[in-house]
Amino acid sequence: QVQLAESGGGLVQAGGSLRLSCAASGRMENNFAMGWFRQAPGKEREFVAAISWSGTRTGYADSVKGRFTISRGDAKNSVYLQMDSLNSEDTAVYFCGAVEEAPSSYYYTKEGLYDYWGQGTQVTVSS
Repeated sequence: QVQLAESGGGLVQAGGSLRLSCAASGRMENNFAMGWFRQAPGKEREFVAAISWSGTRTGYADSVKGRFTISRGDAKNSVYLQMDSLNSEDTAVYFCGAVEEAPSSYYYTKEGLYDYWGQGTQVTVSS
């Protein structure tokens, strides 16, 4: 089993920045692609950003391209989401997910392909 724990959420003014972190623990012997999703009140969970096991390939939702940056730590058991130029539409609970036994250069944008999820961290952007 793998456990994921998000941190870094909070309240920020529009135009501001936040950096989310996700720490993975447990059985990490296999390659894990990782990603961030978010769920706003009354809406379904949606893809935000994803990164391959190697860290060399990334993907973003159109709504966050150019504003958000996903990266992972050298030890591969952590992933980060740098969020800049935040606006009220970014308000949501952000979830970190992991795909087990992923090819090193693959990243995943579909929620159903993820094997593990964190509990989420709230991001609130005030206008």
